[in-house]
Amino acid sequence: SVSMFLNTLTPKFYVALTGTSSLISGLILSGNLHFYAFVVFFPFAPVKSRSYLVRLIRRELVFLINLEYSSKMGEIHYCVFLFLTECKVWRNPLNLFRGAEYNRYTWVTGREPLTYYDMNLSAQDHQTFFTCDTDHLRPADAIMQKAWRERNPQARISAAHEALELNECATAYILLAEEEATTIVEAEKLFKQALKAGEGCYRRSQQLQHHGAQYEAQHRRDTNVLVYIKRRLAMCARKLGRTREAVKMMRDLMKEFPLLSMFNIHENLLEALLELQAYADVQAVLAKYDDISLPKSATICYTAALLKARAVSDKFSPEAASRRGLSTAEMNAVEAIHRAVEFNPHVPKYLLEMKSLILPPEHILKRGDSEAIAYAFFHLQHWKRVEGALNLLHCTWEGTFRMIPYPLEKGHLFYPYPICTETADRELLPSFHEVSVYPKKELPFFILFTAGLCSFTAMLALLTHQFPELMGVFAKAFLSTLFAPLNFVMEKVESILPSSLWHQLTRI
Repeated sequence: SVSMFLNTLTPKFYVALTGTSSLISGLILSGNLHFYAFVVFFPFAPVKSRSYLVRLIRRELVFLINLEYSSKMGEIHYCVFLFLTECKVWRNPLNLFRGAEYNRYTWVTGREPLTYYDMNLSAQDHQTFFTCDTDHLRPADAIMQKAWRERNPQARISAAHEALELNECATAYILLAEEEATTIVEAEKLFKQALKAGEGCYRRSQQLQHHGAQYEAQHRRDTNVLVYIKRRLAMCARKLGRTREAVKMMRDLMKEFPLLSMFNIHENLLEALLELQAYADVQAVLAKYDDISLPKSATICYTAALLKARAVSDKFSPEAASRRGLSTAEMNAVEAIHRAVEFNPHVPKYLLEMKSLILPPEHILKRGDSEAIAYAFFHLQHWKRVEGALNLLHCTWEGTFRMIPYPLEKGHLFYPYPICTETADRELLPSFHEVSVYPKKELPFFILFTAGLCSFTAMLALLTHQFPELMGVFAKAFLSTLFAPLNFVMEKVESILPSSLWHQLTRI
């Protein structure tokens, strides 16, 4: 039966088989440009240093394979880490005041600058920072524990006033300063009252923190409250023009609580130092917090780029640079800009005012549009102050996308965006804002042409195999239509040229 089946196969079957295999090969070729899987490792070569053989991206899973070779022990250690590509959302260290700033925008424009998702994340943060398991033992703290869970702003404010009638509650003052105060001056007064109450609670809980788990939790809560109040007071001083005072408060806070990095106070300090134009102090802060291999935020990498650009931007000219080439300082500045753009490519359009700014959200997504808005909202003035910095950024930032190799996973600092990035930014940013999406590198024309040709060939082969007579009619009609203009031109030429000349030309 097998021999009979093989003998009955026609050439059309082989044409169809060839076209189908070409289609599958084209799909595999284009797919390999996006996903690289390193399955087999050769541990026999002496690897002298640790190397990371990254990355297999498969929708929701990232496998990072760390290969380490120890020449002394003669062993090879494979450590396989499994990570979920979650879009982690961070608290915006430069978030505005709801009552004094966000609400003013709503009064003027009638638009809500904060989304429900963003405010819900803030409510969760408040419950984490400002509450503990022992709050039910104190009436004022019990009321505030319920207040942080309230969705209605007026209900939260009423609960804070009710708590203050019972006791001097630091968290109640915080809520009123954040949401009821309509100016920064009023917010600062309320935060000073909160500081007085918070310091008393902190001293009492500090003496009892080692007496049990409940006292440790209470001390942790009181520490978070005190740090939050001092940080917001420093931000009030910065907004009211007392920048040197704000810098001193931030430095003291970082020295007093060096382990509390969750608030990212160093980013507030960087912005204040840039306002003072204390660029040497900015460089000192960057030297402590900047990691060359993996930038931690847009504030860090773009501030580093600004300092490098400041050294050459006032005399930079694209025409002169193209003639003589880039100097060492200019090359360092361009590389710093490329590094920053590779980390967050959405920032330059806001700094160059190619896209309109909105109020920053209370939470940001690292490397996302929300982080770009939060950075540009506070740092655009610092880029404008440095002469020629924006011009240098304008001339060089788009070159980053030409430097990133294909596939994008092989970039020097670039690691792929999770598939949920745009969705997370959409939930953090208001509906009237157009979310910026990472400009993906386009496929080369040859690959697109090859994939299209393979698909077209396979389709023709399949149709020819299934409907040979009909496809023959279509082929004749197509060829006659294709050559009709040529036949028309040839007839005209024959009618114009003498027959003897035309005969000589055809012989040639």
